[in-house]
Parts: sequence; structure tokens; C-alpha cells
Amino acid sequence: MKIFYIYTALLTKGGADRVLTEKANYLAEHGYEVGIITDTQMGRPPVFPLSPKVKLINLDIDFNKEYGHNIVVRTMLYYQLMRQYKRAMARVFRQEKPDIIITTMGRDLDFLTDISGSATVIGEAHTTKHFLRNFHLMEQRGGVYSLIVKWWRKKMERNTRKLSALVLLTKEDADSWKGTTRTYVIPNSLPFNPGTTSTLANKLAIAVGRYNNAKGYKYMIEAWRLVYQQHPDWKINIYGSGELKEQVRALIHEYGLQDVMIMNEPTDDIMQKYLESSICVVSSRYEGFSMVLLEAMACGVPCVAFDCPHGPRNILHNGEDGFLVKYLDTAELARHISLLMDDEQLRQQIGRKAKANIQRYAQEAVMKQWTDLFETLKQ
Repeated sequence: MKIFYIYTALLTKGGADRVLTEKANYLAEHGYEVGIITDTQMGRPPVFPLSPKVKLINLDIDFNKEYGHNIVVRTMLYYQLMRQYKRAMARVFRQEKPDIIITTMGRDLDFLTDISGSATVIGEAHTTKHFLRNFHLMEQRGGVYSLIVKWWRKKMERNTRKLSALVLLTKEDADSWKGTTRTYVIPNSLPFNPGTTSTLANKLAIAVGRYNNAKGYKYMIEAWRLVYQQHPDWKINIYGSGELKEQVRALIHEYGLQDVMIMNEPTDDIMQKYLESSICVVSSRYEGFSMVLLEAMACGVPCVAFDCPHGPRNILHNGEDGFLVKYLDTAELARHISLLMDDEQLRQQIGRKAKANIQRYAQEAVMKQWTDLFETLKQ
């Protein structure tokens, strides 16, 4: 069976890039022919290593050209680039003749089923419906942008109805797509499963994620301001990059927390950073799932996370293998972080449960759900 993924570019040290790479590598190493088609890779190497058995096809349609213009020029450029994109992808499909095409619900969704031939087309969402393609950011600008977003969302739903299946990360998100096409819930799998566990002895917490609207760093900083009053000897390492980096830095300095909230570049050895940490903090405004929780729990690190839409509540069992706190309540976030700081025995207890419970997301178990779906749809 030949399976092709469509993704914009494998250039970000983030959850979606890691998940897609791990899935493609697994399938390629287990007898499937696998390809990934990108549009704006532009010759740059993938950020995570791909198996040599995975074919990476770069169409090199530079969608960045559309930005920095007024809405009229931007619209004209967008449709011009989309025509190039559609023609280039159709050529690939004619040459490669994939059995299954998996769209990650990007701009290709607009035309994919028109050029897919006999292939089965599956949608795979890496975030929740409301936040797909960052439409919510345009919507926040109001006025004509709100009308444009309303039109785009309706168009996205129409195109989704043409898919053979849509795979979501949580039941809550699957419920939001009812009435479009057949939906399936398949979670992400553990990207690693270390043989060792954090000692949880260091006065060090960790946060991982892009500096963007989704990750809610503002709330983490406000919570840490409260934590610092009781625990000035604890530090938190933040690993990430992104468009809001300087705003995050400015707020940390405004609160005088620059010596205890340490901003670090993304690292190729994030597992080791978890193993050096004693608490993981997730302050996201929304999540598709939350790879950070999976990664930290696999290392035996207790986590404190907002009960945001939708991922954390599907991963954490509150009070057993982590803490799920009231959405965007920084005082509650701070209180539960401090609770773990105060009680090493509690950290150890929750860390052990976290490492044990997260095994339900082992790669073999999750990937079997995918291969079963492929076989079912191709019958």
C-alpha cells in the first residue's frame, strides 16, 4: 500500500512535525510505501530525521510571497500560488499513484479530492476545529476579516464532506465535526519512552512549546510570579521559538523574573531536559492533544495543565498522574505548581503514576489503529 501525506513544511521543532515524521517513519519501516509532499520546504532539510525509506517531495510553492500586502493583492497572489500548487500536486499523483492520501487539513483541502484519482483521501487534524489554519487569528481582527473567516470555515466544511474519513485526536473534537464525514479518534503516540526516570530532586520545572497565541505563556508568567513569592529558589526552563518570543521576554522582565524563568532555544535532546526536571507546566489556551504532556509523563515528570480545549483532559487523570486546573486560572495553576514543589513525596507518587499510565499511548498500540483504518477503508 502506498501512502502519501501532505504537509506545508517540516521545519518546526514542534508537535505536529514530530508526530508526522514518527508516523511516516514507522509505516515505512513496516512495509508501506510512504511519501510526504510539502509546499514550502524550499530545499531545507526536515527538522526531525526522516527514514531513508520515506520519499520527501518538495513542490516549492512559496506561499510566503502572499504576506506583507493589502488584502486585495494578497488574495490575487494566493489564488495564483494555489493554481501552481494544484498543478504540481496533480503531477505527483499521476506519477506516484498513491493508494491513500492524508491531508493535514491545510490549503490543499480546497482541491484535493478533485485530483486524487482512485486514491482514498483521509483528513488528519493536528488541532481542534475552531483553531485549524489559524482562522481564529484573522477573526480576531473583526470587520471584513470576520466575514472572510466565516466563508472559509463553511468552505472547509464542504470540502471535508468529500473525504472518506476524518481522524481527530479527541472525542470532543470529533463531536464538533458531526454531520460532515465519518470521524475516527486516534491519539498521538509517545515519541520516546526512556528506560530511566527523572529523580524529581532538582528545583527545576520545564515548559516546552512555540511562543504563539496557543501556548498561553502570559498565563504561565503570571502564575510563576505567584510561585516565586513562595519558592524563589525554583527555576523554570522554557524551550521554544516563535513569533511572540520577544513579547514573552518583555513580560518576564517586566515582572522581574528573568533569573528564574529561563528562555532557551529548541533543543534536539528534549528528553534529557525532561529527565533533569521535576515539574512540567502546560498553560495552553488550546491544544489539539499535547505532545508535551506525553513526553513529560513518559519521563516520570508530574504535570500541571490548564483544562483547555481539548487535549489535556484526555491525557491527565486529575490528582492521580498530574493536575488539571481551571481554565486560564493563574492562581490555581500557581497553587498546584507550589503544591508539587512543597511535597517531594507527592511528586514521586504522581511521577510514578504518570510514567505507568502514559503507556496506553505506546507507538505500537496507536499505529495499529492507523493501519487497521487503512485496511478497512481500502476493502
